[in-house]
Amino acid sequence: MQIGPFPLANPVFVAPMAGVTDRPFRQLCKRLGAGYAVSEMVTSRRDLWDSLKTSRRANHEGEPGPIAVQIAGTDAPMMAQAAQYNIERGAQIIDINMGCPAKKVCNKWAGSALMQDEALALQIIEAVVAACAAQSVPVTLKMRTGWCQSQQNALSIALAAQAAGVAMVTIHGRTREQGYRGQARYDTIAAVKAALHIPVVANGDIDSPHKARQVLAATGADAIMVGRAAQGRPWIFREITHFLQTGTLLAPPLVQELRRWLIEHLDDHYRLYGEYTGVRSARKHIAWYLRSLPGGEAFRRALNGLESSALQVAAVSHYLDRLSFEMDRLPVVYDTQGRRLDAPSDSEKEETPMNPVPERASHEQ
Repeated sequence: MQIGPFPLANPVFVAPMAGVTDRPFRQLCKRLGAGYAVSEMVTSRRDLWDSLKTSRRANHEGEPGPIAVQIAGTDAPMMAQAAQYNIERGAQIIDINMGCPAKKVCNKWAGSALMQDEALALQIIEAVVAACAAQSVPVTLKMRTGWCQSQQNALSIALAAQAAGVAMVTIHGRTREQGYRGQARYDTIAAVKAALHIPVVANGDIDSPHKARQVLAATGADAIMVGRAAQGRPWIFREITHFLQTGTLLAPPLVQELRRWLIEHLDDHYRLYGEYTGVRSARKHIAWYLRSLPGGEAFRRALNGLESSALQVAAVSHYLDRLSFEMDRLPVVYDTQGRRLDAPSDSEKEETPMNPVPERASHEQ
């Protein structure tokens, strides 16, 4: 598997998720087996590039390559400028967002809303490819199967993107109308893969090693991309890669392994966001890590009252140290058919692209 000049370690990728796939999370996923990670989306609005939020999203200090940055917007020249801006800050691959279903994005005709206007979508693709070609930076595209059930045009956009010079296409197996409801369908992804000669990546509902193998077989895709299932479970990447290579499942991680990974994640998180914002934005990550563990829900409720990073780390350490006396390893998550036993409900799935844990308002604008 390769994107432009960049060989990838394996075909199991981390999906870009707003508010989730920041630098600390991407780095941890890569250490735990992900072959590739794409940043959360960076706006194409020049007036926001100097904001604290955007500067954090464009921060790749110490991140192993290839560094891929997703950009979002509705204006072709602005998207080209955004690509150049991020290349200057270390991006080695630029990903165009045509898949985000969030209302605040689609209401501005960005994200998956662009699939309603194929002419504009192609203008943006061509402008970004041209801007990146001058610096030999490959461009990728992430989208959905279409805007709604009656308008599924992923194949026509994918063919146009390939002709324009896009190096890889990722497709989430739902329409924008579906959001995250129902089940992802993979027939459109299979049709796109059959028609294209560039790599095609399958995304949507891949939450176990067995499901990863099934999706690869059903679509013929070159790689898979895991999103929500990695929230609080970044070791899912080593589980999937091991299963694809050997056909056997890894044992669940040791409780003390989870403790080490979570503390490392929190330390990196606080360094990036600072004390005030870091403490509040870390709550959702901690809740995801612990949601299926004994006493995890009660711990989550208590966590929201802790106002410092030191108290958060101490509480997490104490909880997991106590748990390690009760069990060596985390509970088994998959049944004999490879289904996740701790899978979130449909209502939780709707929440996870945003923030499932109530947080106090941040000072950040």
